[in-house]
Amino acid sequence: MAVQTVAGNTTSSAPAVDLGPAAALSCRECGERFELGPLFACASCFGPLEVAYDLPTGSPEELRKRIEAGPDNIWRYAPLLPVPADVAEKPNLNPGFTKLVQADNLARELGVTGGLYVKDDSGNPTHSFKDRVVAIAVEAARAFGFTTLSCSSTGNLAGAVGAAAARAGLRSCVFIPHDLEQGKVVMAAVYGGELVGIEGNYDDVNRFCSELIGDPLGEGWGFVNVNLRPYYGEGSKTLAYEICEQLGWRLPDQIVIPIASGSQLTKIDKGFQELIKLGLVEDRPYKIFGAQAEGCSPVSAAFKAGHDVVRPQKPNTIAKSLAIGNPADGPYVLDIARRTGGAVEDVTDEQVVDAIKLLARTEGIFGETAGGVTLGVTKKLIEAGVIDPALTTVVLNTGDGLKTLDAVSATSQATATIKPSLDAFRAAGLVAG
Repeated sequence: MAVQTVAGNTTSSAPAVDLGPAAALSCRECGERFELGPLFACASCFGPLEVAYDLPTGSPEELRKRIEAGPDNIWRYAPLLPVPADVAEKPNLNPGFTKLVQADNLARELGVTGGLYVKDDSGNPTHSFKDRVVAIAVEAARAFGFTTLSCSSTGNLAGAVGAAAARAGLRSCVFIPHDLEQGKVVMAAVYGGELVGIEGNYDDVNRFCSELIGDPLGEGWGFVNVNLRPYYGEGSKTLAYEICEQLGWRLPDQIVIPIASGSQLTKIDKGFQELIKLGLVEDRPYKIFGAQAEGCSPVSAAFKAGHDVVRPQKPNTIAKSLAIGNPADGPYVLDIARRTGGAVEDVTDEQVVDAIKLLARTEGIFGETAGGVTLGVTKKLIEAGVIDPALTTVVLNTGDGLKTLDAVSATSQATATIKPSLDAFRAAGLVAG
């Protein structure tokens, strides 16, 4: 099939850049295809664009062996990603292949008997899953000749962009809401790029970045989650690939995923579908559940009301990394949750804190507020009988709790302060028996 150029008035049979198996950009609404480029919206219907592929052909067994022989990072899946074949040889942060923790202690606490796993993405280079998506966006930025890497961010993405740009030798300038957690501000600034606070919430920041793209000031800038968004989003597929490989090349029965823009959830589903198509996993049912904080739950509200359209909200939650009041992929999240027999649910800030502490207490994993949202929703849906405790369940922890210390600092203090003597220790009542 011929694909349109950026201008939309000529055709070509081959992409102009080398991004491996990526063949074109395809509109998720009308299906029109465009040449690979820094595009994010369809010229015909304004629908979102995503990467279309010429996926590998041949034996699933041989492809599995090729993947398993690859590096212990996302580049083991290079044949399924919009990156050049030599990507592993380039300077980058090599994220991915993080631990899939068999959470038996947590399973006992929640009454799960079918196997409970935590995909712990706090082990990435900047301690969040955002390193995955940025790594793919960097390759697109290189291919299109951008010299500055940028983004609108709720915190984790800013740090990931700053670090990846530094490693790749690119300039960075990232934009954040002015009231982010201080830990995320410091982590984004330390890499030496420009960090700009915008007065307003994330949606205000994102609108500003969209305006900057169309201004001469933004010439030569690759915004990873705007004009590079189709490529950026593909990084989330690697979570699906890793989970299935780490489960012995099988799909989980149930998976719970936090929702900010919704892109992570939609791309994990895309990753599952690609593995099925390639014969790398058995085609069988799986359920996808989305998790939001009550103070920013537009997708959950739409799901519960039976709506197909997501009504924007003004965020007010401690889970700032998920505080996107107008999520771009919200309608697609609704489609996936309903198609797979899943659901979208929300929890209060108090439940978020309780879940953070539960995960830390049972499995020694200190998750950030997004992880608290996901586990809190998991617990809520198990208690409501929506998640089946007899099935294999995977829960995502997408970031490190050291980034959101304020959420738990008030209730996580020293048990006691005593004088340096055994008598004082005994008097404090800390000795068993």
